[in-house]
Amino acid sequence: MADAHPTVIDVPDQPGVQLNRPTIADESDLASWRFRLRLNLPLLIGAAIVLLSIGLALTAPWLTSHDPLEIADASLSPPSSQYLLGTDQLGRDVLTRILYAARISLAAACLSAALAFVSGTMIGLLAGYSSGPLDACLMRVLDILQAFPALLLAIALVAALGPNLPNLVFTMGLLFMPRFARVARASTLSVRERDYITASIGLGVSRARTLWRHVLPNIAAPLIVEASLTVTIAILTEASLSFLGLGVQPPDPTWGGMIAESTSVMALAPWLALSPGLAIVFVVVGFTLMGDGLRDALDPRG
Repeated sequence: MADAHPTVIDVPDQPGVQLNRPTIADESDLASWRFRLRLNLPLLIGAAIVLLSIGLALTAPWLTSHDPLEIADASLSPPSSQYLLGTDQLGRDVLTRILYAARISLAAACLSAALAFVSGTMIGLLAGYSSGPLDACLMRVLDILQAFPALLLAIALVAALGPNLPNLVFTMGLLFMPRFARVARASTLSVRERDYITASIGLGVSRARTLWRHVLPNIAAPLIVEASLTVTIAILTEASLSFLGLGVQPPDPTWGGMIAESTSVMALAPWLALSPGLAIVFVVVGFTLMGDGLRDALDPRG
């Protein structure tokens, strides 16, 4: 195994003083990670599904000649060469609406996961590094937030704030924030007693700089895995809220909203519910496989 090369860290508060902090992994470790990433079949399949889903959503205007809000005379038409997935009650092309709905569903899921990632990581870092009364206070707030059933709390918040995309993103971000806060806190507790953290404190490096430069890079791996899995839950949550009429409002298409609209004609046109349902399953499987693959690839015991 190759020798680890220390990273030299300048201490701005004390000119001429340098701190040698060991890197997270040496060259052989990095090579091992790259090797595991190449051979990680779930990660490769999941990433391919996710990239394909995002690509289809972004290129929707060029993939179909129909408008998602266009009303035609061919209502409840079965799948055909003109309408590959059929049409709904108003004659709107189902395939076009699914592609455009992917924009809303993926945007809501990714933005809410990003909001939860940033806010939860900051809270977890602060709680784990500070400990004491501040840690106890922050954890009690998270306990109270997690004591409520997630979907019921989401319904109450969206109903109070109003059913639109910004409120939906804020609500889901608030719901998922405790997940990242607990992961960040647990990881911070495991690294805050290491020698280079103690030396950084002893040399007078500020708390913010210590957290940003020395703690956060060492707890990034579990947070990245948590983020990919949280997107999966966010997609299902957004679909559930849209099904209940609390997501982005019609006529803008959403997968959950399309399933809700199809319930009245399920016997006549079963493809109306099947198509958006399969789209949800496809994307959820992709993010789940990617999350499992990242967990295995970033696990040092792998």
